[in-house]
Amino acid sequence: MGLGALGAVGLVAGGCAYAALSPGSQIFGRTLIAARRPDELALTFDDGPNPAWTPRLLDILAAHGVRATFFMVGRFVQAEPALVRRVAEEGHLIGNHSWSHPNLAHTPASRVVEELTRTCDMLEQRLGKPVRFFRPPYGARRPFVLCTARDLGMTPVTWNAMTTDWSDPSADRIAEQLKSQIETNRRRGWASNIVLHDGGHRALGTDRGPSVTAASQLLARYKATRNFITLDAWSAAPAPTPSTTA
Repeated sequence: MGLGALGAVGLVAGGCAYAALSPGSQIFGRTLIAARRPDELALTFDDGPNPAWTPRLLDILAAHGVRATFFMVGRFVQAEPALVRRVAEEGHLIGNHSWSHPNLAHTPASRVVEELTRTCDMLEQRLGKPVRFFRPPYGARRPFVLCTARDLGMTPVTWNAMTTDWSDPSADRIAEQLKSQIETNRRRGWASNIVLHDGGHRALGTDRGPSVTAASQLLARYKATRNFITLDAWSAAPAPTPSTTA
């Protein structure tokens, strides 16, 4: 294979990786990112429910009178039914984050259907109503994944503000990085769809102290000047162009 052909293959591979993993990409299909409402913030939490940290997070949100969106892992929903019900009863929005958190860009089609359907079924048993939002683990998707989510009545969701909070021990650094992204989004005229983690997909009880503390810092910083919303407020929002996303 010549250098030109190798270069073309590399460009195609890079383009596919961008389409599958970039939170701002709409190449494989539309995802909900944020609305043209720069004074709005959506706090979203992935990989729960977590019996060690989700209750503490709920207490903080309640103290501020803020509702958030929780994308839950199906097997943890099965293990923590009372906690799932508490999240819903306190007015938070709950979405599907797959059953076991695989990379769905590389998962066989039959398993993609099982991961999403099984989690929808489990959540609907716990909540008594359909699940309307889906965030792919790692943000990884392909057209079949997005089509499957929509066939199940769910809107696929990515984000435009995220750090490595799952591995960063510094709540201050997590919060400062997110504040920078929030302000960048605002200058560009967009709301912020913020990802933090209240759980860890490998096991229940993962330490998420830095993430929860960072969430508290964001609430203290923005509660008086911004509107915190759940993602259903943006259901009809237009997709940002890739340059508007983190």
